[in-house]
Amino acid sequence: MDWKQRFSPLVIVAGLVVGVVAAVLVKLGNPRNMGLCLACFERDIAGALGLHRTAPVQYLRPEIFGIVLGAAAAALVSREFTARSGSAPALRFLLGAFVMIGALVFLGCPIRLVLRLGGGDGNALLGLAGFVGGIAVGTLFLRNGLSLGKSRRSFAGGAWAMPALAVGGVALILLRPPFIFASVKGPGSMHAHWAAALGAGILVGGLGQRSRLCFAGGIRDLILFRSTWLVSGFVAVFGGVFVANLALGFFDPGFAGQPAAHGAQLWNLLGMMLVGLGSVLLGGCPFRQLILAAQGNGDSTVAVLGMLTGAALAHNFGLAATPKGVPPVGMIAVAVGLVLCLAVGLTARGE
Repeated sequence: MDWKQRFSPLVIVAGLVVGVVAAVLVKLGNPRNMGLCLACFERDIAGALGLHRTAPVQYLRPEIFGIVLGAAAAALVSREFTARSGSAPALRFLLGAFVMIGALVFLGCPIRLVLRLGGGDGNALLGLAGFVGGIAVGTLFLRNGLSLGKSRRSFAGGAWAMPALAVGGVALILLRPPFIFASVKGPGSMHAHWAAALGAGILVGGLGQRSRLCFAGGIRDLILFRSTWLVSGFVAVFGGVFVANLALGFFDPGFAGQPAAHGAQLWNLLGMMLVGLGSVLLGGCPFRQLILAAQGNGDSTVAVLGMLTGAALAHNFGLAATPKGVPPVGMIAVAVGLVLCLAVGLTARGE
């Protein structure tokens, strides 16, 4: 086995930076255990754009736009900025939406799963078990030839879709037009200064692009190839946020009273199982999908737009969990998502 499959300093550095940056963003104003969360932040952006009207979770999160811009810049410098698309776009949109719904039933993406663990949230242990379980099921499909088809080089201008959207998002932050919604209470009202958040996102996006950091991919490769390369980044995020939380006084171990968390453990497990399985089918976790979209991958752009739509649907139809628990319609949505993922895993063999 190549040494890079056993050890990669860059992915460890990237993981440590993500963990520390997340804790620092909490210190600067972001919600506890939510310094960086793709699901939570895309949900807030959907609310700010009026795609849902849940008032406590509406804010144009600069971190997301920064991640895209940082990843795009890194891809341009490394000559990896390339337009590619064409692999089951409609299905990727649906999978992206259900991955988001699973994350909002758990109350966090894979990054926030690790941040919650690093903050002492015991409820995230069931989420971790579900995430690993979903990825394990996905690897069985991969061994049996799972493929959504090949993506191909496409119109070069299409590569700029996600960076252009990110630039537009930053412009909206600066211009503050009246049609943008902003929470006055709740998680959406808690945020770091936009410039600090944008800078943090650019740093994380650049490191994510160069290191190939992927939370689902690390566990997938560990199961399939016994490779510790990517999973070392997963562990490094935990180490970084754990130490930073201890230093900043944010570490609070236990199950009860954890910020933006619930104790419906079966749905913590099943929500993240949907996220893990859906991420394997898509070829990467939500963070990796955002990075790939930033460097010109149209298939990942479609998946990210599906996630944004899933966030809107989760709140418009009352699917998302709250600290009080998971609504019945949210449970049904997770079950439907798992059935869809299993059907895709059993039938998708690409070209």
